Amino acid sequence: MAFPPESFDDLSLGDLRRAVATLAAQGERLQNEVSAQAEVIAELKLTVSARDAKIAEQADEIARLKGLPPRPKFKGKPSGMEQATSGRGGGAKGKGKVGRGSKRDKLTVTAEIKVKATAVPSGSRFKGYEDVVVQDLRIQADVILYRRERWETPEGMRIVAPMPAGVMGGFGPELRRFILACHVQGQVTAERLTGILNGMGLLISKRQVVRFLSQGLEDLEREDQAVLKAGLETGRWITVDDTSARHANKDMFTTQLGDDRFAVFRTGLNKTRRRFLSVLQCGRDDYVVDEAALDRMRQMNLSGRLVAALAAHQNKRFTREADWRSHLTGLGFDKLKITPDPMNVATEGALWGAVNEQGLVKGTVIVSDGAGQFCVADHALCWIHAERLVYKLEPTNPAHRKAVDLSRTLIWWFYKDLKAYKLDPAPKRARMMRARFDRIFTKKTGFILLDKQLRRLHGHKNELLRVLDRPEIPLHTNGSENDIRSVVTKRKISGGTVSDAGKVARDTLLGLMKTCAKLNVSFYQYLGDRLAVPHAQSIPPLPDLVRIAAA
Repeated sequence: MAFPPESFDDLSLGDLRRAVATLAAQGERLQNEVSAQAEVIAELKLTVSARDAKIAEQADEIARLKGLPPRPKFKGKPSGMEQATSGRGGGAKGKGKVGRGSKRDKLTVTAEIKVKATAVPSGSRFKGYEDVVVQDLRIQADVILYRRERWETPEGMRIVAPMPAGVMGGFGPELRRFILACHVQGQVTAERLTGILNGMGLLISKRQVVRFLSQGLEDLEREDQAVLKAGLETGRWITVDDTSARHANKDMFTTQLGDDRFAVFRTGLNKTRRRFLSVLQCGRDDYVVDEAALDRMRQMNLSGRLVAALAAHQNKRFTREADWRSHLTGLGFDKLKITPDPMNVATEGALWGAVNEQGLVKGTVIVSDGAGQFCVADHALCWIHAERLVYKLEPTNPAHRKAVDLSRTLIWWFYKDLKAYKLDPAPKRARMMRARFDRIFTKKTGFILLDKQLRRLHGHKNELLRVLDRPEIPLHTNGSENDIRSVVTKRKISGGTVSDAGKVARDTLLGLMKTCAKLNVSFYQYLGDRLAVPHAQSIPPLPDLVRIAAA
């Protein structure tokens, strides 16, 4: 029988069976060929990945030998779980959008100019005006001579009239505002700012511009610290994140804390839990040995003898790190060479005691990406980072790829239902979600690496499902990652800082800028009010606005 036949209608039953068997055999052969090719492609991908890793390793080594900065780490393409479950896709273009209204309604007219028509024929009648709103900007260099009165009292004392508020080092507050706004919000380097200002006719050096970026900002630093305290006192949750930073030719880390009302940044030598607890003290540097501190030390398996020694000692409060470490040395903590270091464990416990005493994080859920330094107080995990552990797996055969795709699909569906739960929480539904979580993350897939990651995630069940008890908390740390992107951009454009004042100023100004944006406050107007620019719009204290936003 010729195959394929011209028509299947004329074939006998036996010929049809043979035709079906032939087609099935061909299908099986093609399936085997596809599977074999898929395995070859997977092996080639592994080979290419290994080659790329080797090339990257060699490039890093060359950069190290040349003294160049390390190559930034590429985290890969996002998995897309948040966008796929947001429910914003589909639908007609523009459907359901609310009009933004006329932009003209948002403007305040500052000047009115009447333009006369030309070549009007005699006998014409005046029909009023045709209004056109034009936005423009006026930037000019002013050189002001202040003539300060001088008086001499009968006793010979000299009295000189004070300079207006905001004047610093022979430069006015408007110039300081322009420099800070361009550098912090516009990401313009000090060198380019100097060129722009010199082109406007101002005689100012790059050194003076840099001085304005780091000095005379004490009031702003205090307000930034007050913003953190107000945010922690009134916040039901905060998200946190960190990124690398360069300061004084040393590798450091910048930590972000915030919610939908505020954001602050703090840069330090490391990203240990001890430093994070220090940040949570909002500028204080206390060490308190109370029951909360002693309980935390016991949880971290500190020797009972050492815990008893701290509890029995009459000194329970220290306001300087040097005094605290001297106290631990006197009790013999430094003589024990064991892991974990008793000095570090006791310090972490005392810092937690100080934070707990202030009550700043009582009732506040800390949502993080799972980094160990953030596991304090009431802690929850980011679902985006959790799913990423599954997304980053690299299966090498069709069965493993199918298992990964199925697990990711189940996680995506679960994540979407968590979003729905946040809108309409119910105890019965929470119990169902917990049981469903167990089924997803205890399932045996046959892919060892996948099963290991699922078991790992199941071990963090309470932190991943904290939202079932606190529906108001976010399911991810996207807000923190968005905030900290400004620090990364600043690092790429301006590099690191040199002086401690510059480091504090960078953290302060970036934090205030992000806080203003979240509170719908113009950062430019805010700087004008705080730097005493004449006729600047009055801006209430940001800590007060943060508290009002929580109400």
